[in-house]
Amino acid sequence: MSKTKTETESDPVDRDLCSGLVPLYVLRLADDAPVFGLRLVEGLAQLGYRISPGTLYPLLHNLEKKGYLRSEPERKGRAVRRLYRTTKSGRKASSAARRMGRQMLEGK
Repeated sequence: MSKTKTETESDPVDRDLCSGLVPLYVLRLADDAPVFGLRLVEGLAQLGYRISPGTLYPLLHNLEKKGYLRSEPERKGRAVRRLYRTTKSGRKASSAARRMGRQMLEGK
């Protein structure tokens, strides 16, 4: 199993255990405000979880394909980036997954 350390090196983070939380983090963050890929990479890094764009963008496309996210291009000068927002369906799925996670972790 691959492990990474948090930014403070104080607490080992097992990528296998945390990887299932990444889609929930994406949906929560994209529900607060429109978000782009680099912001997600940075937010996860602040939590001690490193993710490459090659891993993140397929995840974003999959969540969009499932109808949990929608995206639209935003032009900044010559650059174009995609902004992602959580859909109503994404909020419902995220809420249900968080509820199930709490039940599993609390042993109920």
